[in-house]
Amino acid sequence: MSTSATSAPPPGTQEPPRKTRHGPVRPPARRGRRRALRRDWQLYSLAVLPLLFFLVFRYLPMIGNVIAFRRFEPGGSIFGEQWVGLRYVRMFLADPTFWQVFRNTLWLGGLTLVFCFPIPIVLALLLNEVRRRSLKRFVQSVSYLPHFLSIVIVAGITMQMLATDGPVNHILGWFGHDPIRFVQEPEWFRTIYVGSEIWQTAGWGTILYLAALTTIDEDLYEAARIDGANRWQQIWHVTLPGIRPTMITLLILNIGTFMAVGFEKVLLLYNPLTYPTADVIPTYLYRAGVESNSFSYAAAIGLFEAIIGLVLITSANQLSRRTVGTSLW
Repeated sequence: MSTSATSAPPPGTQEPPRKTRHGPVRPPARRGRRRALRRDWQLYSLAVLPLLFFLVFRYLPMIGNVIAFRRFEPGGSIFGEQWVGLRYVRMFLADPTFWQVFRNTLWLGGLTLVFCFPIPIVLALLLNEVRRRSLKRFVQSVSYLPHFLSIVIVAGITMQMLATDGPVNHILGWFGHDPIRFVQEPEWFRTIYVGSEIWQTAGWGTILYLAALTTIDEDLYEAARIDGANRWQQIWHVTLPGIRPTMITLLILNIGTFMAVGFEKVLLLYNPLTYPTADVIPTYLYRAGVESNSFSYAAAIGLFEAIIGLVLITSANQLSRRTVGTSLW
């Protein structure tokens, strides 16, 4: 009894797709995607509105960046009247005011990252150690509340508390201290901004960390206790490594928005007296673009800011992938 052997095709060659009476046979992967789409089309339809939102409000407006290289006049073409190349880029690079605003943005962004990022982690670790459920819920409710307040209300409360005749100066007066003009003094603005940002965002930022803490296996704590680890050692060797992926992801996202310092809060809190330390790129763009009608100049600065943000988030992602093995993509 003889058997027939078929020789395999040479390496580097690929068998052409088989043809039938109705055309070539589709690859299995394509057939699987089509079958999944027909089966779960209701689930895929839920993504239509989010995709349309990003398309209309995030990607299509990018076309307007072309006016950073064209002279735009209100009432004219939305894509500018005349090509000017890098004229507006050279203008803001040679403007001393821009570099002062750029330094202020770096200062506020850096202080916000240094203080506002770790505080929710510490608060979540403290709440995780609270054993009384009623006390834990009360602290969570009180810390979450500022997040739901409008930025206008937060700025109003801040200015009223720090006014010359406000509660803070009244307390200082009890100790014989003269009133301090917190809102008018440039050197106080960064402290005021970062402090109000911590008060507004710290409680809400603990939600993701508390959710991550619930995924840590209790057997790890039991093993640490058997090995003689106290509570601080358990936090350092078990809790923090357990929430490290969440910490790294949020850190990368925060670094990506490093240059986008809160426009609304700065606009509500600052005044001409505090411009030397309070004026940041978003507020400078608002005055240059909207109030002075220099839209092309503002677009060039905004494009520069976006490029810096893209470089920061890409670099942070690559650094995180190489050092700790966790990355956003």
